Amino acid sequence: MATPNAARELRAETEVAAPADHVWALLTDLSQMAGWSPETVTMVPLKRGGLRVGQWYLGINRRKGFVWPTRSVVAEVVPARRLVWDTPSSGARWVWEIEPVDAARSRVVHRRPVPGRLSLGSRIVAPLALGGNEEHADELEQGMATTVAGLKAAAEG
Repeated sequence: MATPNAARELRAETEVAAPADHVWALLTDLSQMAGWSPETVTMVPLKRGGLRVGQWYLGINRRKGFVWPTRSVVAEVVPARRLVWDTPSSGARWVWEIEPVDAARSRVVHRRPVPGRLSLGSRIVAPLALGGNEEHADELEQGMATTVAGLKAAAEG
């Protein structure tokens, strides 16, 4: 069976005029994510120990009048290179990759693959509250581009 459009890998990327360590410091201050992401209201750590593999985050998301929580679990942390978290409630994996271009510039890639399939809850809620599965995926990808642009502006400002 072909991958449904809603479960396709979403992607946004840019080049940032800032070193990878600086971009990483901004990215891993997850309290800033709501300022860059059109859908994220907040991300709150649920366990002690800060950003680390196994940490849980409560995400509060919104689209128009609909608000919903998610639980994300940090799956990978490679300082100044890669941050990954899984969101079991949707079946999505959120990947941030930072690659130095040179000492003063970095390439940032933000991806959302769905390693298995979208969760049943996601397949039910998206058509009822988010405008449809494929429509929400398109909106998520646009939102990812906005988020990457916000990170870029913060790093370069």
